Amino acid sequence: MREQEIICTVCPQGCRIHIIGDETGVHTVTGNTCVRGDIYARSEFVRPVRTLTTTVYVENAAEPLLPVRTAKPVPKDKLEDCMAIIRKAVFRAPITAHQVLIANIAGTGVDLIASTERMEGGSV
Repeated sequence: MREQEIICTVCPQGCRIHIIGDETGVHTVTGNTCVRGDIYARSEFVRPVRTLTTTVYVENAAEPLLPVRTAKPVPKDKLEDCMAIIRKAVFRAPITAHQVLIANIAGTGVDLIASTERMEGGSV
């Protein structure tokens, strides 16, 4: 058996949730005050995911740093793999908001997208 305590981030209440489970799944969830907290806790215990947000350098852009994010959450254990790929990538303006910059990043099935746009205008 494995036990884990998390603070729920689904709503502003920030419930302290206690989860007990093993490799077969979750056995008990206590401390949540809503159904959404129960769903979040079970998901977090079995396979935690996060939306990755960072910035990338864009060549030939008026503003060289571009905020990016994953289109959906990715498995938490894949975040470092995603960042290793992002660090090696080279982008060039123009870039439009929500443009896919890296498809299926680190084999997650999730795309890395631009959070905003970058127009040409800088010197490299």
